[in-house]
Amino acid sequence: MEYTRLGETGLEVSRLCLGCMNFGTSQPWMTHDREQSLDVIDRARERGINFFDTANIYSTGESEEILGEAIEEYDRSELAIATKVYFPMRDGPNGGGLSRKHVLDQAQASLDRLGTDYIDLYQIHRWDDETPISETLSALDHLVDEGVVRYVGASSMPAWKFTKALYEADVENYERFVSMQCEYNLVDRHEEANVLPACRDQGIGVIPWSPLAGGFLSGKYERGEKPEEGRAATDEYTRERFTEDGWAVLDVVRELADEKDATPTQVSLAWLLHKELVDAPIVGPKSVDHLDEDVGALDVDLTDEEMERLEAPITPVWNRDIGDV
Repeated sequence: MEYTRLGETGLEVSRLCLGCMNFGTSQPWMTHDREQSLDVIDRARERGINFFDTANIYSTGESEEILGEAIEEYDRSELAIATKVYFPMRDGPNGGGLSRKHVLDQAQASLDRLGTDYIDLYQIHRWDDETPISETLSALDHLVDEGVVRYVGASSMPAWKFTKALYEADVENYERFVSMQCEYNLVDRHEEANVLPACRDQGIGVIPWSPLAGGFLSGKYERGEKPEEGRAATDEYTRERFTEDGWAVLDVVRELADEKDATPTQVSLAWLLHKELVDAPIVGPKSVDHLDEDVGALDVDLTDEEMERLEAPITPVWNRDIGDV
């Protein structure tokens, strides 16, 4: 395994982050077998992965509980555990959002589910238009002062809102966001026209989610065929990648995979790993074999010409509604 620093911090994280959204039972495409989920986490540690990402909303806490059970036997000081807050965890007042009350309540709930004394990276899952950003930053700053959070990060928002939060933190001397978790892969490159330039300018670490575009870039789907399995079988958002531009990208991915004796998954991840701004793509394998395939991406080299071939079919444009993704 290779390691890097998260953004401009001193925190060392593996070049691949294990995403834990698939661990739970709230969606049909998730890994419903708890033991299988634990096996994947154990294999990740065997392969040197120390960076794990989850969220309170993933299967309404079940993902955090599974991750917490898995890490009991490991040296906590070696691990970088990330989770998130924003989406409603229950019906009724104060069930969601980024108010001081909800942030502090959910931080404690996540600590309990994870079975740990602190969270390495606590992220706001989305922007909350109903709560002043100063209130949210104050709550996050308090958590850092209390020692239950080490770093704070953000996820999926327009660049102007993100930079507003960075400015507010600087002016008020609040803890500053050190990372951005955004959708980024070969067919979803809209963030190149949105938040990624801001991240480069401000020294923010980038940890892309959906690096395989919901499985599209793994090559498991074919033109003109209705998906019968995988996430695309039930998830309309994943099927949005089934465009002519998307298939054109996948054609190049498959060509390079054949040339390099690799898989489409490995080539797609390697493209992200070759991006200087990217610290650690968040992979979401549901089996040990899938995890081993993901780790193999670290051995795939891409030339500048090959990077250009992969990028040629798509011109990045910011046109996403990311509120509920």
